[in-house]
Amino acid sequence: MTQERKNCTGPQLGTWKLQSFTTEDLDTGEKTDLFGAHPSGYLSYGPDGRMYAILVKEGRKAPADLVPTDAERVDLYGGFSSYAGTYSIEGDRISHHVDASWNQFWTGTTQVRQFSIDGKYLYIKTLPARNPVTGKGSISVLVWVKVD
Repeated sequence: MTQERKNCTGPQLGTWKLQSFTTEDLDTGEKTDLFGAHPSGYLSYGPDGRMYAILVKEGRKAPADLVPTDAERVDLYGGFSSYAGTYSIEGDRISHHVDASWNQFWTGTTQVRQFSIDGKYLYIKTLPARNPVTGKGSISVLVWVKVD
């Protein structure tokens, strides 16, 4: 079976470094930096239509040994989010078609986001949904800066 090659263009192409990740609870309006004031991570959009996102909580503690204990593993998992797949753009919405994910529940789903680009900054806003970290209804805003 031959797969058709995509040739995506546009200002989203390239690698972006995470600057901030703010979540708003839909019930209370409370805003939190879910992964700390200075999270780290990368987002990449390729011309082949593939993408990946890696988000890491500020201040994650390294395990005492190469193989983490169960408690350390839970702590590490709670401070990490990652997925990869393909993407498509329609207007101000970018859809991430998830092939692999840190949370298997997302694998095979499409995660739709609003996005805008202003110079070297990419702004991504999730649609109202149940947050995969907190379980609460929320909207998240992520700010990324273009990696040169």
